[in-house]
Amino acid sequence: MALAEIQRKGASVSLINLSKHFGKVKAVDSINLRIRSGEFLTLLGPSGSGKTTVLNMIAGFIQPTGGEIEINNNPVTGLPPYRRDIGMTFQNYALFPHMTIFRNIAFPLKMRKIPNEEIKKKVESALELVRLSEYGNRHPRQLSGGQQQRVALARSLIFNPSVLLMDEPLGALDRKLREHMHLEIKHIQEELGITVIYVTHDQEEALTMSDSIAVMNFGKIVQVGSPSQLYEYPVNRFVADFIGKSNFIRGTYQRVDGESNGIMVVENSTFSVPLREIAQGAKIELVIRPEKVGFLESSEAEKGTNFVKGTIEEVMYIGEATVYNIITDLNQRFVVKHPNRAGTSIRKKGDHLLIGWRVEDSILFEDQD
Repeated sequence: MALAEIQRKGASVSLINLSKHFGKVKAVDSINLRIRSGEFLTLLGPSGSGKTTVLNMIAGFIQPTGGEIEINNNPVTGLPPYRRDIGMTFQNYALFPHMTIFRNIAFPLKMRKIPNEEIKKKVESALELVRLSEYGNRHPRQLSGGQQQRVALARSLIFNPSVLLMDEPLGALDRKLREHMHLEIKHIQEELGITVIYVTHDQEEALTMSDSIAVMNFGKIVQVGSPSQLYEYPVNRFVADFIGKSNFIRGTYQRVDGESNGIMVVENSTFSVPLREIAQGAKIELVIRPEKVGFLESSEAEKGTNFVKGTIEEVMYIGEATVYNIITDLNQRFVVKHPNRAGTSIRKKGDHLLIGWRVEDSILFEDQD
């Protein structure tokens, strides 16, 4: 792939005590975040969490109420958008319907009064980058949704920005095409070494594409980490519930001197839990991911494995796995995700069974409610 006309670079971005208030509403509440050069960071959160407001402040479309934005350690908070060296793509692509694909991509360079010969070289390289070399003379209406998204991506990269901002860019695509575009965007980002700040409420999208994820809620950053860190070690119930599906058990914590595990007491039952620096008798919450819960035979339950009795309420076949909704003897609902392998049988609604999990697959934190 010829990328001579597309410069490879990425800038670091720092958000320092960044805030935005709309009247009495704190849309963004004193957040601090540093994005490394060449990193793909996703701002993930529910609607109203403040993630798009953060993106618009970085772009320069919204002025912060307080705090500072730095790009490559240079303050840019007071600069207009066109002086920040930032590209941006949107959910609706924002292509000009009356212009050809070539002219759509060339538009940012025309605005910068780049010579026509140089524009031609850059646009040809950009079209090659997004695998649309044969489509320059077509109009947006003649392209599929995925192709239009690639045109929007090429246009945002054409002037060699050091940072690319992406606001829910795949929201209008169907599931299969979204999954394909996840890989397309990630490959291009890695090839160019550009810094990407990506906004989505789709947890699967964030886990698939990101080097790091910043989870937001009510204008604050709740946790920052790699996809595996956030999935395996959420800091609280919100993160555990928002990223992936989880089973929750509430109880009280006990520890016994010399024991390698703690003890969780729930009504008249006890479970082994990871040892933590938690006060005796403190309220705690145990999290177990559905794919880490298994069906047990009675003999296995006697070996000290955490287990609970239950009854299947619902069975959902999803192809690669079967998902079971189970009501336990503790009157709590559990979700179990069981892979569909050759020779395994699917349980039925109404079946009584034992479900269990390993201590090392448990996630534990103090109950914050």
